[in-house]
Amino acid sequence: MAERVAAWFVWAMYAYALIGAVFALLFVTRGVQKVDSQAQGSGAAFRLLIFPGVAAFWPFFVRRWIHAHGEPPEERNPHR
Repeated sequence: MAERVAAWFVWAMYAYALIGAVFALLFVTRGVQKVDSQAQGSGAAFRLLIFPGVAAFWPFFVRRWIHAHGEPPEERNPHR
């Protein structure tokens, strides 16, 4: 029983990593400009730098890419 749970967990981590890598490749080539306008014209070094983070946190970036409306809203708090 424990071996099945461990095998399922490893399989789930592989699937998560594979989906993350595919999404990160698409995001760093096309989506980063839509989410952050200052990333337009950025070089390959920047895109290579953000690739691991995008692959690891891909669910957050999927949501941000879907709901992207140009620039993020400006903060409105007492520290601004």
